[in-house]
Amino acid sequence: MIRTATPDDVPDILRLIRELADYERALHEVKATEEQLRERLFGEEPKVFANVVEHEGRVVGFALWFLTFSTWNGTHGIYLEDLFVEPDVRGHGYGKLLLTELARIAEERGYERVEWSVLTWNTPAIEFYEALGARPQDEWMVYRLTGEALTTAAKS
Repeated sequence: MIRTATPDDVPDILRLIRELADYERALHEVKATEEQLRERLFGEEPKVFANVVEHEGRVVGFALWFLTFSTWNGTHGIYLEDLFVEPDVRGHGYGKLLLTELARIAEERGYERVEWSVLTWNTPAIEFYEALGARPQDEWMVYRLTGEALTTAAKS
């Protein structure tokens, strides 16, 4: 039902990434390719990891994550980049399984946190996360350098 992703899962993971981006009204922003995902997830020194959930033998959900580090705690954490379960199989507890698997991994490895971002308008996701006990970090604001601003900063 839930397992660590394998290289054979890459086409499904990319399909689900696209479905998530479409839901978030940003499908046009997806540039990732199967080759990139295969290299990042399963190359010589992977820095990103994935778990998938199957329903009736078909991959219907995924969690893609990487390690963070807290200088204050001196420990790693998990940053959940994406979590998605196909709409037609929601309600089976697959999203909860994916998140609780990350919590289990964190506990097992001595990591002190699992964190992620959520769009402010995504009320169903926010309610789901809060039902699990997650709380927003209102005192922190996310900043991002990308595109031309990233290039300019890199050259300065």
